[in-house]
Amino acid sequence: MHGLSAEQLGILRQYDTPTICNVIEVFEVRGRHEGYMDARIKACYPQMEPLVGYAATATYRAQAPAREGDVYSALDEQVATFAQIPSPTIVVFQDLDEPTRGASFGEVMCTTYKTFGAVGLITSGAARDLAQVGRMGFPAFSDGAICSHGYGHIVDLMVPVAVGGVIVHPGDLLHGDCNGVVVVPNEVATEVAGLCGEYVAAEDVVLDYLQGDEVSVEGLKAARAESKRRITALIERVRAS
Repeated sequence: MHGLSAEQLGILRQYDTPTICNVIEVFEVRGRHEGYMDARIKACYPQMEPLVGYAATATYRAQAPAREGDVYSALDEQVATFAQIPSPTIVVFQDLDEPTRGASFGEVMCTTYKTFGAVGLITSGAARDLAQVGRMGFPAFSDGAICSHGYGHIVDLMVPVAVGGVIVHPGDLLHGDCNGVVVVPNEVATEVAGLCGEYVAAEDVVLDYLQGDEVSVEGLKAARAESKRRITALIERVRAS
């Protein structure tokens, strides 16, 4: 499996997640209600730049002790799985406990992940050590915070996981920021990166007009029509190719 180039990943990082969602819709590869995580998954550090990378998945449990070892016992095995997918890596945890009983990451785990090339983490469970992880500049997403790790341990590695109403597979391309997280379909990822600039320029027709010195209802109507014309032309070109 080959990932996007560093240049293409850099382009995706220039845009917010709503823009990425809009551009994905152009390709009609899934329903508009699919592929993005729901409101349970929130950015722990909304001020950080967009997170872009490939999912290294795992399941996690803190309600009861592991049969053998604890979460740290599996860290070496987990970071070894990063080599199975394109880089950069985003660690993605599904918390198996209902309700969540302990934090599924903290300072030690995130330091380990960052050292081995991960650029962020997403969990359906809880966070802790938020100040320390924030100082690392390590983007993270969670369903809240819990002060203890309980009996935290990794159950399975590199399996499909359910996070925020989305099934994430190992190697899925993810884009996340203060607005949420979306899975970018790998089959159109290159095209999505290439179209972001054109799509934003089409939307900016309206914003540029509204920021002008003289505005009117008729002028707004014309700007909206021109923006729609550009987006429609872009969609028709893509779907004809």
